Amino acid sequence: MPGAIRLVVGLGNPGKEYERTRHNAGFWLVERYAQQSGVALRKDGKYQALVGRMPNNGAWLVLPQGFMNASGHAVQMLAGFFKIPAAEILVVHDELDFSPGTAKMKLGGGIAGHNGLRDISHRLGTHDYWRLRLGIGHPGDKDRVADYVLQKPSAEDRADIDEAIGRSIEILPLCLAGDLQGAMQKLHSVEKEKKKEAPVEKKVEPKVETKPEPKKPEPEKPAAKGLFGSLFGKKK
Repeated sequence: MPGAIRLVVGLGNPGKEYERTRHNAGFWLVERYAQQSGVALRKDGKYQALVGRMPNNGAWLVLPQGFMNASGHAVQMLAGFFKIPAAEILVVHDELDFSPGTAKMKLGGGIAGHNGLRDISHRLGTHDYWRLRLGIGHPGDKDRVADYVLQKPSAEDRADIDEAIGRSIEILPLCLAGDLQGAMQKLHSVEKEKKKEAPVEKKVEPKVETKPEPKKPEPEKPAAKGLFGSLFGKKK
């Protein structure tokens, strides 16, 4: 079907050292989808990638094995050999600008400093391929990003990322059937509902106990003097 996704690429770094790090979120999704679909991902030296093919529609599932900054090699080779245009490629990657648990999809756009996207765009000669972005959060300081993406997320963040991966996998059949707009609408509608349901934190002012001020003592009244003393004062 024209416009259907024929190549799903998960981005990450190969090896045990990196398999649980944030930068491998794209790997996590494609690996889980392959497992659920009964597709074996086998190493192919020609493409320098783990490669599998969906049985019903022939779409390719790919995990480049040349490290993140060489991700484009496998994409370029497969897309060139099977004549797959950029608009029929879906790249799944980690996204610093989204919080864990967020998943969004778009066509084209910039690379936002992502080395995997940079290499793919360079080798394809275009930014106009589909992206499925999985939020991993931001360390808050751009100088810490390089270390942050190569660290394991907390248990809570990993659970949120896994939940977003599950929702993303649900829309992949629509992508492979050519209904990209439907897939995007379904995924993003869930994101909107999540925002509505998120509890709004109210700022609670600390309760300060106030003690009643002690009553001021009444000024003492001068003792009453005799009639003449009060009128004329006491003579010395």
